[in-house]
Amino acid sequence: MADAAVTALYVGSSAISPSVIKAMEKVERHRFVPSGLVPLAYLNRPLPIGHGQTISQPYIVALMTDLMKVKPGDRVLEIGTGSGYQAAILAELAGSVYSIEIIEALGREADARLKALGCRNVKAKVGDGYYGWPEAAPFDSIMVTAAASHVPPPLIRQLKRGGRMVIPLGTQFLTQSLMLVEKKQDGTITSRQILPVRFVPLTGGHP
Repeated sequence: MADAAVTALYVGSSAISPSVIKAMEKVERHRFVPSGLVPLAYLNRPLPIGHGQTISQPYIVALMTDLMKVKPGDRVLEIGTGSGYQAAILAELAGSVYSIEIIEALGREADARLKALGCRNVKAKVGDGYYGWPEAAPFDSIMVTAAASHVPPPLIRQLKRGGRMVIPLGTQFLTQSLMLVEKKQDGTITSRQILPVRFVPLTGGHP
């Protein structure tokens, strides 16, 4: 399987963890795409969700989730709610999920959708994700689902010692790389490039 080969090449493991696979199987992707795209919901490809945004392909969702190593009881932050699909996956694994969307219409729709689907451990709000959610910090892990030019310092501060952040870095029209950022127990930061990706840009009034 091509995806398994890619996983082994970039991550050093030939398979996504069983807990992530179970979450992916439980969350119905067709509920998070526009009605006209429901027949395409289970293809391994990104799909438009309006407002210039996309829902990531299932393999990338699984890979980013797997890299976070989410455990039961963990507090997780997601930047870029989109349609709510990734938040719903994280909700199956974590104790609590905090998700921020900068586009108000998308954020409101996603919040209503997640509540309707019974994701009671997800809190969503509209805001600039660059600054994180300081009132809910610190977080065991953070996922950014839009490409940034650099790792936002507020997110580093809100990441627990021993925590992991998955973030695409790069510009919209040039190469982007999915990065795994880790905060060691002594507070030092390390980063590792995982694989080339393509995400919509992280927007907002930040530097």
